Amino acid sequence: MNTSKTTVAVIGLGNIGKAIATNLVKGNHSVILASRDNEKTEALAGQLGNLAITKNIADAIRDADVIIPAIYFNALKDFFKTFSKELDGKVIVDVSNPIAPDGNGGFKKIIGESESAGKILSDLIPKNAKLIKAFGTLGVGSLLNSAFNEPDKKVLFYASDSTNSNSQIEELITSSGFAPFNVGGIDQSIKIEVFGDLHEFGALGKTVTLSEAKSKVSHS
Repeated sequence: MNTSKTTVAVIGLGNIGKAIATNLVKGNHSVILASRDNEKTEALAGQLGNLAITKNIADAIRDADVIIPAIYFNALKDFFKTFSKELDGKVIVDVSNPIAPDGNGGFKKIIGESESAGKILSDLIPKNAKLIKAFGTLGVGSLLNSAFNEPDKKVLFYASDSTNSNSQIEELITSSGFAPFNVGGIDQSIKIEVFGDLHEFGALGKTVTLSEAKSKVSHS
């Protein structure tokens, strides 16, 4: 592991978790992988090479500075409870979007229309932990296909109340092949969740460059 960089663990290796881990490694950033499926974890590590190592979930959390639980919104409350000791003092990156199939081929929010997943989860995290909303503003296709876009990198928005942790999340977003853009505190995270003003599947409707993002935010 490269100790000069922020140590990051991706917990849960569905489509989003795999995309985040793949981009980090592509950007020459080491990553700890963990999930409940050891076979899947080992297989992904084998694909990604020497910059990806595997650990059990508790050890992965313990050994990382930043934890990215790429799991469903409804599973995060139990995750916080189960690993409350290990998560104490950690930076937790919430990538979740509180949605479910609507039965008509689309999706619907599973929390109130004016409620935010980031805001809800910020009240549930273990003591001394810090929550940052990031990596969930694009669909998995764009996460993979728009990373390392040249000459103008595409933006990944993030929301954070923890200014001391912003340099860490910006490092990870940059390593992932995107340009970081801070939209403000966690109370602004609804803007970067599904259906929000700055989400690919919301009013924004697409990936944007830094100059486009600045224009959108100044007019929102």
